[in-house]
Amino acid sequence: MHGELMNNVIVSIDDAEMDTENENNLSINISNQPSASSMVQAYNPNFEINNSSIDLDMYVSGYSGLMRIFRLIFLAEHCPTLRIDTLKLALNYVMETHNTQLYSSVHKQLTDAANKSTCQSVSIPSYDSNWVDTTNKKGAMKLEKLDTDLKSAKSLAFKDCIRRGQEDLADHFLDMGDLTNALKCYCRSRDYCSNNKNITNLCLNVIKVSVLMQNWSNVLSYVSKVETTMEAAGLGTETNKEEMSLLCKVKCAAGLAELNSKRYKSAAKCFLAAHIDNFNYYEIMTPNNVATYGALCALATYDRRELQTHVIQSSSFKSFLELEPQIREILFKFNESKYAICLKLMDQMKDYLMLDMYISPHVDTLYAWIRQRALRQYFSPYKSADLRRMSAAFNTSTGALEEELIQLILDGQIQARIDSQNKILYAKDVDQRSFTFERSLQMGKEYQKRTKSVILRSLLLKYNISVRQAPNQQQVQSSDQQSIGCK
Repeated sequence: MHGELMNNVIVSIDDAEMDTENENNLSINISNQPSASSMVQAYNPNFEINNSSIDLDMYVSGYSGLMRIFRLIFLAEHCPTLRIDTLKLALNYVMETHNTQLYSSVHKQLTDAANKSTCQSVSIPSYDSNWVDTTNKKGAMKLEKLDTDLKSAKSLAFKDCIRRGQEDLADHFLDMGDLTNALKCYCRSRDYCSNNKNITNLCLNVIKVSVLMQNWSNVLSYVSKVETTMEAAGLGTETNKEEMSLLCKVKCAAGLAELNSKRYKSAAKCFLAAHIDNFNYYEIMTPNNVATYGALCALATYDRRELQTHVIQSSSFKSFLELEPQIREILFKFNESKYAICLKLMDQMKDYLMLDMYISPHVDTLYAWIRQRALRQYFSPYKSADLRRMSAAFNTSTGALEEELIQLILDGQIQARIDSQNKILYAKDVDQRSFTFERSLQMGKEYQKRTKSVILRSLLLKYNISVRQAPNQQQVQSSDQQSIGCK
């Protein structure tokens, strides 16, 4: 049911690609797109977490609107120990809307969960058919009134009234759970926007519905429109809180879309651009989400210098990290090369992350990439490393570590060889001087080729020269070839 509502919330992570930096090092060669799929199990959308200690009231207090309900439904699906309490809470929030279809679905899930429960004292609210009938009638009456008001505004040709009418209609569809019609009505108001503020509000509404529908390409498209509009109008100055709040919303939405499009480095960049002083986007996410998503994506894709400069020393992101002490501790331990503690803290937090509907499909991939980066950074200064000491540093067995290193070597992420008998990892000797010269020559040739192409194109455009094939030339060539073949 939840999968249908959220339009396939869960996405596969098998084909993920990772943005990484180029590190010129004697012992390590990191490819631009290292393969993590061999070290990551396929995401199972039917997973269950049984030892969660989430405080439900605190968990949902940060969200508003449909996002709060959708997150509760996701939590109920994957955490059996909290299922009944979560569905009860979701049912109460659904009854604040006109979404009778969702009410029926949640109540059915709650009834099924209660029937399967081993606890005899479970009590659930009975199905309120009276509320369903009354709400349906109220919803239909309000829909009819809004439609009449919109037709009246169109007959008078008042642009602002038409725009507000479309927005009111879209808001009502959203309250009824009809995301498709809500999106259509928001988009129709575009023709009646008379200023930049109208346009940005329209884009934010479309972004909100697109996030709920998991339409990430649409989210990025309208994020780009907002940024273009603000840039053209000279908006987004640090002195205007309303404009900065708008920019913060756009960055958070873009980060969420990039995260779910598996572009983790771009996602990190977007989340790191948010400012907590201007944060007011609880209908989509909380500041805690920004800290978690941004930190994990940065850990998986940023090199040590980028992590230090853009994350740890960032005054704006530091405020987000203060809301998630465990995430902050993971960052600091990783930066201090205390990998065993860092990875242990990550394992302790994994169950909590798996119950987050947006980061859940990416947890295994991000964890694998963070671990791979830790292994590469640990080995980077050395020509050889003792696997026994290395396994102690990563709190794992020598055999398991050896398997990980073999996979990294096969993926081309570490240029090294393993002495299995003596348990030593040796870096391959790389002539760094020759490598640098070869790379410089190759870059020079590519630059020369591109420059010649640009010059040629500019000259052709300047003198209006175009080369076209004569209409009959191809036929003549083919007939000549046939005659030659006959001879």
